Amino acid sequence: MSERMKRPVSRTAKPRAPRAQPPGGERLDPKSLRRTVVIESVAPLVDGGRYPLKREVGATLEVSADIFKEGHDILVAFLKYRRIDASAWQEAPMRLVDNDRWAGAIRFDDNARYVYAIEALADPFRSWLADLAKRVEAGQDVASELREGAALVRGAAGRAGGDDGRALKEWLARIERATDQGAAVTAARDGALLALMDRHIDRADATWSEQQYEVMVDRERARFAAWYEFFPRSGVEGRHATLGDAEAQLARAAAMGFHVVYLPPIHPVGRAHRKGRNNALTAQPGEPGSPWAIGGPEGGHDAVHPDLGTLADFDRFVARAQALGLEVALDFAIQCSPDHPYVREHPEWFFHRPDGTIKYAENPPKKYQDVYPVNFYGEDPLPLWQEMKRLVEFWIDHGVKTFRVDNPHTKPVRFWEWMIREVQAVHPETVFLAEAFTRPKMMKVLAKAGFTQSYTYFTWRNERDELREYLTEITSPPVAEYFRGNLWPNTPDILHETLQHGGPPAFKLRLVLAATLSSLYGIYSGYELGEHVPFAPGSEEYLNSEKYELKTRDWSAPGNLVGFVTRLNRIRREHRALQLYRNLAFHHADDAHVLWYGKMTPERDDAIFVAANMDPHRTHSAVVHVPIEELGIAPEAPYRMHELLSDVAYEWRGPTGIVELDPARDLAQIFHLRRG
Repeated sequence: MSERMKRPVSRTAKPRAPRAQPPGGERLDPKSLRRTVVIESVAPLVDGGRYPLKREVGATLEVSADIFKEGHDILVAFLKYRRIDASAWQEAPMRLVDNDRWAGAIRFDDNARYVYAIEALADPFRSWLADLAKRVEAGQDVASELREGAALVRGAAGRAGGDDGRALKEWLARIERATDQGAAVTAARDGALLALMDRHIDRADATWSEQQYEVMVDRERARFAAWYEFFPRSGVEGRHATLGDAEAQLARAAAMGFHVVYLPPIHPVGRAHRKGRNNALTAQPGEPGSPWAIGGPEGGHDAVHPDLGTLADFDRFVARAQALGLEVALDFAIQCSPDHPYVREHPEWFFHRPDGTIKYAENPPKKYQDVYPVNFYGEDPLPLWQEMKRLVEFWIDHGVKTFRVDNPHTKPVRFWEWMIREVQAVHPETVFLAEAFTRPKMMKVLAKAGFTQSYTYFTWRNERDELREYLTEITSPPVAEYFRGNLWPNTPDILHETLQHGGPPAFKLRLVLAATLSSLYGIYSGYELGEHVPFAPGSEEYLNSEKYELKTRDWSAPGNLVGFVTRLNRIRREHRALQLYRNLAFHHADDAHVLWYGKMTPERDDAIFVAANMDPHRTHSAVVHVPIEELGIAPEAPYRMHELLSDVAYEWRGPTGIVELDPARDLAQIFHLRRG
């Protein structure tokens, strides 16, 4: 290993392997001139290795590359990999696929950032064996060649030492003391000798790939989770709820089978220009204001709203969530009310008008007088960057592993790349969800820069073909190498017209789609009650939005979907096929309104198929295709399709079946395929 490879690796700098060949103009190193293997077209990569790939603990990364060199030498290649905070390399062999294309696989066992590279070299012993075989077959005298082979074995014995060294010396003696060339050739070709030679191959002239490539290996919850969003300040009639009161909401979420509870900002709310009910410009006495107008006399982003309680109360809330099997996700919104301590302590962190006053947020024609955006473009942004990192680490110290980041597309991508990397270097378990409903390339680059999960356009994809196209894009390479889509049918900001007009069938349909198209999905509380009234015709805002007022709800109201949500989350927990992200496949259905898709485990031991009627007003039937050949089912063999929502089983035979989807019953069905 060269001196360059022995240097410690910075957490923030991209390490590089030794160059395979010196670029033009660089002083030529005689040793490097012998490293002539070409390594190119490495895959998969994100932007040529500019950004890390994403995987999860227990996952396998399949790597391929074109590997070749001049002449006819036999090559060997290895995937070299290590945690970025470790110095010792591990390796996995690569195999020749065809046409100089090689492939290998790495399994990741730790929640950490890894680097990998490719090492390749000509194998002198294997090349010698191939040449020897040709000469023997041609009946040539191979005395000289046997001496060459003996020299290779002698060199390996010197490198090996120990038991292997002694064993190699014994093989050397067999070759050199053989009674005739035939016996020597037989000894040289022995598989046990080849195994020893493989273990002690001389890698002094090995070529390394030009780059080391990164992989962020996240914990499982980064790939499989059901999120439930609720406002902890709501829930008690006539007053602001406390975190102690909100523990009842934790119990509800756990009973429905969710993994993550996401809380909108829990910090003090500003008083200046506080918004009132339905986003009124002026709040009435007692109205709580928007929790996204962060900061007041009581503190800022590292404080708890006094009506919710104290930091100690928050710690108890997190502990209670953990006892119920839940994680608490916090909103990280980089914006301030006019009353935030930063306004007084760091006025340079805000935008100023020519008269010196601070600008409030605007998205013309909308105005947000209760919020000041933060200026990332000052003369020295570093103190601001460091303070934002401190805030995230503050809440990590209070038991938070997951952050839903508000409007990350309005802050520099470079900042997120730096901050997420810095935080995960110490806390690799941290999950960041990007709430960025914006241009596609910005959403994608935020994921590349480090966001663990991403909101998507799912909310606005309501036709069969557009769902097929969009979900195929985000769950397949190359996008799925870095982007994990978290599907939300609703949020406090978004009540789509499909839910406004589709009634309970539409709510159930969109829920099934979100929960089965992706391994990541979430709902905002009230969804299970079918809340569907918009602020005004054509608006996606809720009437009497919880963003501006406290709400109480009757969770047992007639027609609620609590039982349906609970059953759906149980199905997800029981079927590993629904816990994977990159295994979505769409199949043919002969009705234009029926979406038919499946998810299988790599071992094909769990196969789920979903039929969805995209028309909430009419019954549709369809002949659907089942990929029985892929599942190893004979053309005429029977198999069971167990519909999991209704708990009814059907026997199907052959590559097609029939589904009927009636809005009066269910717009969607979930089938578990069982052989025999």
